[in-house]
Amino acid sequence: MRDVRPSWVATAHQVAVRALGWLDAARDHFALPVDVASDRLRPNEDIKPLGELALTVSIAIREAAAGSREAQLAPALAAFAWAQFRDGDVLYELQREQPIETFPTETYAWFARTGHRHPRLDELVAHLSGLRAARVTEVVPNRALAIFNAERLLGLPHRGDPAALTARTWLGGTPEPWAIDFFTLYAVTHAVFHLTDWGARADDLPPHLQTYLHAWLPAWLEVYLEAGQWDLVGELLIVDLCLTEPDCHPHAWEALARAQQPDGLLPTGPERVPTDAAKAFREHYHPTIVAAIAGTLAVSRRIGAQATR
Repeated sequence: MRDVRPSWVATAHQVAVRALGWLDAARDHFALPVDVASDRLRPNEDIKPLGELALTVSIAIREAAAGSREAQLAPALAAFAWAQFRDGDVLYELQREQPIETFPTETYAWFARTGHRHPRLDELVAHLSGLRAARVTEVVPNRALAIFNAERLLGLPHRGDPAALTARTWLGGTPEPWAIDFFTLYAVTHAVFHLTDWGARADDLPPHLQTYLHAWLPAWLEVYLEAGQWDLVGELLIVDLCLTEPDCHPHAWEALARAQQPDGLLPTGPERVPTDAAKAFREHYHPTIVAAIAGTLAVSRRIGAQATR
């Protein structure tokens, strides 16, 4: 890792601790609706937030870089999310009823990382992954990498070659850096997340793409720092931490920490955070998820860099 000031590491740690604390305090907002059948749950409004909570704490548990309180909090939140999914029964029912959908398997993969397994769901996803239909699932390129990573975590045969899947993404084509927009940049970040399993496999990101990101990520970061788009800023910082040699961007971390509220919530953008707790959760839980992951990876990468010196 390139030169990193100790103050930068402390800032990243503070961001992660505060964000994780807010996620814990907001756990009731992550809960699935009571007495709603699995097939009536809404993927984006109900399933996605709880799955992203599972992702966040799975990374915190994997990295084991937090303080003692956070080390207890992450497994407790993982257990909470798993209980909300009725120990995996909800995901099993969703996958059984919608066999060509991939989000139940992708969500399950985060739980599998934390040791939560569901034998019938394991059997089902293994069967589905072997179907001809699994090889021709029509999804956008970065989502194909998400499926690839979920299958990798679950120990399933891969549906495609990661190099070929990466080549189909916007990032894989190394386009002119100015030929990008807000939503395409999110696709770039997620291609990196899935290919590297959120920084655990940085060497899986091809060298020419690492060179491309070293060259252009700083420019993209400056644009969205100026715009105060904190959700995307946080995701770009995670991308940096998925490189084999992160650049770290201390000034961006300082800006992110200033934008974070004292209770740990990180606003999505420059808009005012609603005073209504439920509305604030709906609008701003995601950047707070991003802040927790980014801060966790930053501290972990710093510890890893020190250990190899």
